[in-house]
Amino acid sequence: MKRSSDFNELATRSGEWMRGTGPESDIVVSSRIRLARNLADFPFIKRCSDEDRVSIERTVRAKMEQFANWDEVHYYDLEQLPEIDRQFLVERQLVSREIAEADGARGVAVSADEHFSVMVNEEDHLRIQVMHSGLDLKTAWNQINELDDLLESAILYAFNSEFGYLTSCPTNVGTGLRVSVMLHLPALVITRQIEKVFRSMQRINVTVRGLYGEGSQYSGDFYQVSNQITLGRSETELVELVGGDVVPRIIEYERKARDYLVKEGQQDLHDDVSRALGILGTAKKISSEETMHYLSKVRLGVNLGLIDDLAVGTINKLFMQTQPAHLQKLHGRLLRSSERNVERATYLQRHLSDAFES
Repeated sequence: MKRSSDFNELATRSGEWMRGTGPESDIVVSSRIRLARNLADFPFIKRCSDEDRVSIERTVRAKMEQFANWDEVHYYDLEQLPEIDRQFLVERQLVSREIAEADGARGVAVSADEHFSVMVNEEDHLRIQVMHSGLDLKTAWNQINELDDLLESAILYAFNSEFGYLTSCPTNVGTGLRVSVMLHLPALVITRQIEKVFRSMQRINVTVRGLYGEGSQYSGDFYQVSNQITLGRSETELVELVGGDVVPRIIEYERKARDYLVKEGQQDLHDDVSRALGILGTAKKISSEETMHYLSKVRLGVNLGLIDDLAVGTINKLFMQTQPAHLQKLHGRLLRSSERNVERATYLQRHLSDAFES
């Protein structure tokens, strides 16, 4: 297991959640499964001393370093990383905002292809996640099940025969599993049906979050849909609830909304998409929030065939590379907010121009 990696090189390519491949990838950006686990020999994180945290981090890291075929897995000591590098990992969906902003001993192991990461000393001792592009929850479940078995072969988990895996938050007790799907739903937003759709989800214990999970704002018409509770449901039942019942229904609603926009308001939609593309290609300065908003419209236009010479993959890459930490990594130095807005506009102009010329 490697101890470092070149973030500047990573910034040049899309992370797993923005590859734009896999089933239903025009609407489903990524599928993620996360497991919460705790070590039996230590108290939960909120009751841990600084020494406990250090012991947990060292214990887990030492065990992972002994795993065969982990030569290409990178381990990051988050306590030692500068803030921009921690933010970079958040933007790539490899760590949570909570662990990035926390204090004390903590770390994350990340596979070279970014399909999985293992956070150490987040809300629980371990947060294991597997992520795949598109709607691919069954593959993600099979992979995380194998990964969990590997970790459990070396680490004694806190487990109760009656309640299942013990976690710091009661809603995670049982399987400790959170099934999460990232969706791009611009048509439901434009037709003002998004709130109605999500209200119906609440009745079946499904929750909706923003781009970066719990507490984050909805941005760029991206929404994370996930199960709300785990106790009393098996892992396969939770995967089927989200991936077999809820998400296909939302996809159907979004497709109907897109069809409506094409049939009933194509001129207005084309004007909206063209204006968004024009702003992105000519602005002298632009914020991250504005960029997400306009790229969302352009992504919809590309998927509906309103823009011929621009690939979805290019748009997905721009979503990633115009985020604050990525932009600064690509620029090669730290930038103030006003400087980022100028550099972001320049970056968008250059890459959109190159995309249309190629």
